[in-house]
Amino acid sequence: MLFVYAITFSLAYITLDTGTGALILFGSLQVTVVVVTMRSGARLSISEWIGLMLALFGFVYLMLPGASAPPIGGFLLMVCAGASTAIYTLAGRDSTQPLRDTYFNFLRTAPMLVLLLVPIFLGGKVSSEGVFYAVISGSVTSGLGYAVWYSALRGLSAMQAGVLQLLVPVIAALGGMVFVSEPLAPRLPISSLLILGGIMVLVLTRNRSPQHDTAS
Repeated sequence: MLFVYAITFSLAYITLDTGTGALILFGSLQVTVVVVTMRSGARLSISEWIGLMLALFGFVYLMLPGASAPPIGGFLLMVCAGASTAIYTLAGRDSTQPLRDTYFNFLRTAPMLVLLLVPIFLGGKVSSEGVFYAVISGSVTSGLGYAVWYSALRGLSAMQAGVLQLLVPVIAALGGMVFVSEPLAPRLPISSLLILGGIMVLVLTRNRSPQHDTAS
């Protein structure tokens, strides 16, 4: 699942804007968690059904035919990235040593990535600038980002953490506009309100309901 996430995420962002990609990734991750929870026998309340429907409608609105719709290929790749992240996360719920397990998971993923990189290197499609940004992305921004996030979680409740995560696609969209001059997609604000609003309903309801503690 870690490998599937890495490759589909990377390929999806070739055609998607920063904010749109983050919204699709985050939304599909949360929806996958809800679906898996349902399959395990948990029942959704009326509020949770409303939240789920709002999020799904947001995806439909985002992908309606038109000039502002993101490419279907990039959308499907990012949905796959979000779903694989959700499955990877759910599979690690019982981990007692998360840092150690994550370290070994990355080691197990490395051989598949090396095989994938061989034709890229042989095709001469690698630049020193690209390698530099890849290393910074993985070791600095992602590595430090996760370290800060896990440190912050110690002082946050599950509800606070869940709601704060809703800011991720918004920050990503703003970052895309500021740092790489991406235009704001016309449908992004409304679809963000629908998707993130629906997820907020799910998060708030789930954390108020005792029977969903395990799923949360």
